Amino acid sequence: MTNYIVRRLLLNVLVLWFVASLVFIGTHALPGDFAELRVASTFTGADQTEAIAFARKELGLDKPLWHQYVIFMGELARGDLGTSLENQRSTWSELGDRLPATLELGTLVVLISFSLSLPIGVVSAVRQNTWVDYVLRGFSILGVAMPVFVVAILLSLLVIKFSLFKIDLIGHPHFWTDPAAAAKLYVIPAIAGGISGGAGVMRLLRSQMLEVMRQDYIRTARAKGLYDRNIWVRHALKNAMLPVLTVMGLTISSIVGGQIILESMFNIDGVGRFLLAKLTTRDFAPFQGTVLVIAFVIVTVNLVVDLAYAWLDPRIRYS
Repeated sequence: MTNYIVRRLLLNVLVLWFVASLVFIGTHALPGDFAELRVASTFTGADQTEAIAFARKELGLDKPLWHQYVIFMGELARGDLGTSLENQRSTWSELGDRLPATLELGTLVVLISFSLSLPIGVVSAVRQNTWVDYVLRGFSILGVAMPVFVVAILLSLLVIKFSLFKIDLIGHPHFWTDPAAAAKLYVIPAIAGGISGGAGVMRLLRSQMLEVMRQDYIRTARAKGLYDRNIWVRHALKNAMLPVLTVMGLTISSIVGGQIILESMFNIDGVGRFLLAKLTTRDFAPFQGTVLVIAFVIVTVNLVVDLAYAWLDPRIRYS
């Protein structure tokens, strides 16, 4: 197991280097840069060539691309994710301000997603071809078919139509400062994200449960007189969760990745909205550093999920 973990960690380092290189090349391939946008917003209707050249020299954007890449990789090796050209703040400081909102929203999305998908997937499988199964399958298909922003819009219209509560909030409340205001801010995007994120897990868990329940050891357990509930939970669900665990891991990874659409729709000052803003202004250093943090979370969660396979199924051994 130790050798496997070491190999995976080395592979993760290689993946992060590849992601960092790809993001660096991709961002610099975009038309325009921060100097052009800053000069264009300051000097209107004048010849901006000299001003742009001076701004690029001042900001260090006039260096060759390979030189900028070496500087970028050297900073990453020291744990420095770069500094914003817009406000001269470090990426770590910017993330520190926006990560709490993303964690709050992402945690709620994951909790709602799993709270809906796991029981619905199990019930739909054990009640196969009944009206309960048809209703739950229809709900999951609808959740997969509708984009998350459509679900959010429909939920917002329902809240407005029935005047359930007012969403006229000032600022960006958190659960530890103003729980009531934070609940109003996050309830609609959290439910919308939970429905959209959990729909795929529902369908996958149902199909895996049906496949497992046809196995010989399930029939043997029934022949021994075990209660159906014990069979579903202790035998069928544990084995059906193996492929579902991968999808759940990706859902958890989206916590730090941020819900860009939901954060933009509901004016939540989180990591996803921060990424979009930095890409729009061509402030590449914070964008590149944040993407690398998200990649680190994803590869780490994937490693944890792979290790969890061995816990769920003792037959799996890593060497």
